[in-house]
Amino acid sequence: MIWFIAALVFWLGAWALNAALARSAYADSRAVKIAVPVLFGLTLLVLWEGVVRGFGISPVILPAPSAVAGTFMASTDMLWEDFQQTVLKGALSGFAIGALAAFSVAIAIDRSRFLTRGLLPIGNFVAALPIVGIAPILVSWFGFDWHSKAAVVVVMVFFPILVNTVQGLRETDQMQRDLMHTYAAGYGAALVKLRLPAAMPFIFNGLKVATTLALIGAIVAEYFGSPTRGMGFRISTGVGSLSIDLVWAEIAVAAMAGTALYGVMAWIEKRVTFWHPSQRGSGRA
Repeated sequence: MIWFIAALVFWLGAWALNAALARSAYADSRAVKIAVPVLFGLTLLVLWEGVVRGFGISPVILPAPSAVAGTFMASTDMLWEDFQQTVLKGALSGFAIGALAAFSVAIAIDRSRFLTRGLLPIGNFVAALPIVGIAPILVSWFGFDWHSKAAVVVVMVFFPILVNTVQGLRETDQMQRDLMHTYAAGYGAALVKLRLPAAMPFIFNGLKVATTLALIGAIVAEYFGSPTRGMGFRISTGVGSLSIDLVWAEIAVAAMAGTALYGVMAWIEKRVTFWHPSQRGSGRA
């Protein structure tokens, strides 16, 4: 019980410190913006450790963070191999293919009213299909290696990027389009110089959503057939063998990978859409 009390005291102290930082004159500084979530995350880990040790919870039910960290450090080679299989091969390749396909289809839809009425309803239908129903079919089509996982990821990321891109391309108002027309700009020139820049905030919204969906899709697809590597494969076998600490280590890798992918996309967005009101003042120190 002493572990739980110590963790609770630490959590309350960290909570008070976070509240003080949020109310301080430096609340908008970059250092405080980083420190607050990091401190909050550490308090959760300490509280988790205290609960597990204080109440003697079985590691089969919930391992302590220290046990997960030990398994993580002892299994780095295997975790790296799983990361390569799931993230680099399955998720990123499927994300790239799905994003390019969605962007191309969005341009085609923007050019054609017929495609607007025909393809978007089909996209809605595909987006509503359950991933647990699509994944085994695609695995049987493309095999057990990363290609089938990439195919699942394409299906998952295609529609969010498509919808956001189509919406963004329609964001310019009539006066702006008329101005481009007075300059004798064709569709291509108006697209590159006016409509795509205006659509960038919407496109990046779709891309950021798709980064997390890509990782989820690749992991879920590995449940339905995979070589002897991959995060989804390892989680499935870990649960079956009651190696819950290994399962949590894989979850930690997936969380870090998803956060990194989202952060990279947000960083690119900030550089590309620096002119947009949502980005103004976001880089203050």
